Amino acid sequence: MQDLTISLVQCELVWEAPADNRQHLGELIADTAGRSDLVVLPEMFTTGFSMNALGNAEEPGGATEQWLLAQARQWDCAVTGSIAVREDDAVYNRMLFATPEGVSHYDKRHLFRMAGEHKRYAAGQDRVVVPWRGWRINLQVCYDLRFPVFSRNRQDYDLMLFVANWPAARRLHWRALLPARAIENLACVVGVNRIGQDARGLDYSGDSMVIDAQGQVLSDLQNKNGTVSVVLSGADLMAYREQFPCHLDADDFQLR
Repeated sequence: MQDLTISLVQCELVWEAPADNRQHLGELIADTAGRSDLVVLPEMFTTGFSMNALGNAEEPGGATEQWLLAQARQWDCAVTGSIAVREDDAVYNRMLFATPEGVSHYDKRHLFRMAGEHKRYAAGQDRVVVPWRGWRINLQVCYDLRFPVFSRNRQDYDLMLFVANWPAARRLHWRALLPARAIENLACVVGVNRIGQDARGLDYSGDSMVIDAQGQVLSDLQNKNGTVSVVLSGADLMAYREQFPCHLDADDFQLR
């Protein structure tokens, strides 16, 4: 299993301004050029966590999806983050995973009712694991972090990604749950959050992190603006799983 270099992009987002956000994020992605296999952007990176679902939603294959695909092809890497997408008369908080070959997606399953997300967006149903450069990657969005049954490793992924707009008021939860998901699933975990303040006055502390399967924090952006790149060791992950195979004693159940 080869190593995988991951770049985290943590920044402020301009409220409901997709073109401005794409331009700024494009500059940050360019900073990772030539040293990354996978670039991770925050949740709703074109608009911020807006409940104006219909007003912000793009069509499948729209401007942002094409922009992600162009970034992936330009820098020969995968690029991922979520946006609002309208399909079949519903709007989804959709995590797009673009590679030079095409775009996969995951629709957020757990919608944040405390902000009314469940009234404005449709919940996804499918769990999505995508293959990329020898790694199996589980795609998750923000509030999904609180639901460990849904993210339970069925020995079908090596890395779990969480993209988020997670408010600073609950940063303790974010910083506790990310390592917990890594430890219990014998998998590496990456969480990417935004910083700054949104149009509703909510503050975001960032705290984007890369965590190995033992729960060790390999990188922590805290409240910094910018990017960081981290190499995940495939050999270390495989060795740890062989030395500590607690998954062999896991309870046998599945989410319906």
